[in-house]
Amino acid sequence: MSDRGFLFLFSIFMIIASLGAAGWLVANGQAATVDGLFLVLTALLTALVFALYVLFVVHRAMEAAAAPATQPAKAGAAPAPAKPAPAPVAQQ
Repeated sequence: MSDRGFLFLFSIFMIIASLGAAGWLVANGQAATVDGLFLVLTALLTALVFALYVLFVVHRAMEAAAAPATQPAKAGAAPAPAKPAPAPVAQQ
């Protein structure tokens, strides 16, 4: 597995784990305390950071997939050669 694939899967896992931790704190009633509130905010911030990374990776993958489609239809046609530079005149 490539590094990008591993990081993508790890990010998905971290998003699910962070949202699960925040949900668990709310379900237990611990989010009503000051410490619990900060734990919920930390878990949600962690989920947000990893979600932004996932969105970035998906956006880059979509750009890479769209790039070959914008090439000209005649890929075999070579561009016109540039005009050759004039030969310098020898001075005597």
